[in-house]
Amino acid sequence: MATVTVPEEPATANERRGFGAQSVGGFDRLKGEPTGPDRVSETDGTGLTRRRSWLMLAGLWLVAAGAGAYEIVPASVAPLMREAMGISPTAASGVVSVMFAVAVLGSVPIGVAVDRVDTRLVMAGATALLLGAGLWGWHAASAGDYWTLMASRAFGAIAFVTIWNAGAATVGRAFESEVRATAIAAFTASGPAGFGLGQLTGPLVAASMGWEWVFAIYGAIALLGIAIYLPASAGGSLKADDEPVPGLAEFGRVLTDRRIWHVSTLAFLAYALYLFVNSWMPTYLVQSVGVSLAASGALTGLFALVGVISRVSGGAISDRLFGTRRRPVVLLSFVAATPLVVALGTVTLVPVLVVALLGAGFFIQFTLGLSLAYARELVAENVAATAIAVATGVSLAGAFVSPIAAAAIYERTGSFGATFVYAVALAVVGIVLSWSAPEADA
Repeated sequence: MATVTVPEEPATANERRGFGAQSVGGFDRLKGEPTGPDRVSETDGTGLTRRRSWLMLAGLWLVAAGAGAYEIVPASVAPLMREAMGISPTAASGVVSVMFAVAVLGSVPIGVAVDRVDTRLVMAGATALLLGAGLWGWHAASAGDYWTLMASRAFGAIAFVTIWNAGAATVGRAFESEVRATAIAAFTASGPAGFGLGQLTGPLVAASMGWEWVFAIYGAIALLGIAIYLPASAGGSLKADDEPVPGLAEFGRVLTDRRIWHVSTLAFLAYALYLFVNSWMPTYLVQSVGVSLAASGALTGLFALVGVISRVSGGAISDRLFGTRRRPVVLLSFVAATPLVVALGTVTLVPVLVVALLGAGFFIQFTLGLSLAYARELVAENVAATAIAVATGVSLAGAFVSPIAAAAIYERTGSFGATFVYAVALAVVGIVLSWSAPEADA
């Protein structure tokens, strides 16, 4: 007897959105599975509902925000630290810069390791390391032991870059491609949130508990985050189990992929601009514009905090307006930032400066929120964390080098204008490189 094949009807708009033709009360009667916000994430069979994925993201966000606050907070109590420990301004700045240096060196090896293990274990271990480093740092600071404090910060840097790489890889695996950049950008918004939190609350912690406690207190935020993340991700597969375990050949291809280095260079330029403004605007506003030190700090803090909105917006615009294309958003970021950076170095009217500062903070951080999703989509799933690690390491190199380069230019010329020429040059190079940036489907 001949077999009659009934052609399958095209999916309706609701079915394409994941709601099913016979969806009742969030459940598809024909398919026998949840729909809407409760449906299972479609990324590599993670087994997580979308609601659990977003809850998991919230936990990871808190872990990374706590790590970010721990990273930057010594800068907010530097005068107290210098006086108590009897160290120079350069030595005090080293307590912060050592974390960038270690993160640059450790990012790729840590990313390679993350690609081979379950990221739940990695995140739990990194959080424990962050807590331990914080307590060790508190003890060293209380004892006035500078070099032990520096050692604790080096271990804290390992925890920080592991949290960053593993967190981004986890979020990328938990969300389908249509919203992946939005989700990863939301995760990266923990960076400016943590920086702002550390800068704003560090002096308050020092006044109420003693400056030494700033090294230990922010681990509590990370602990709260991991307490949310672990139950939310329980039972899910957050390792690329369907892909073979990557070998040296796969890692070699990632590390020699010109597209990865192209995107990573864009991240380098964006982070160099970001740290230029963060590190130089307070001094510039005080010495050249005549703003008070307190006001200059608050304005620079707003520059960082606007990134919470900017980083999420960049991912959402890329996903929804440009159909998951990343290059247009990165190009927009540098094109819009260039005249705003020019304004920062030429305008002296404070209200206009505030607008330029907020605008520069918004557009510069467009790229910061998108770069990790951009890099991971250029490679196979089983080496995604390695691609993220390369982008992270190169971008943090920009964060580390840029303030030093600006300081050298200022010391040589004695001119703030020369430092802003440097910053504008970074933005212009960003325009040129983003114009020819690759896309994942290219």
